[in-house]
Amino acid sequence: MNCHVCGGEMKPITTDLPFKLTEATTVIVKRVPTLQCESCREYLLEDHVMEAVDRLLSASDTRAEVEIVPYAA
Repeated sequence: MNCHVCGGEMKPITTDLPFKLTEATTVIVKRVPTLQCESCREYLLEDHVMEAVDRLLSASDTRAEVEIVPYAA
């Protein structure tokens, strides 16, 4: 797959990603499978990965300032 920003090659990696749920709440999802461009570092989450992340985020506690959760497909 090629990057939609620069046309470089997208390679699979595993990384930790932050998601801001509210002004006061950030959730960090650990070990997320991601496609990242070797040239510009743009990243992409595949649909099935984003669905799993959405499920994790919807179960998060918005009263917490920072929450760290492991990715689970």
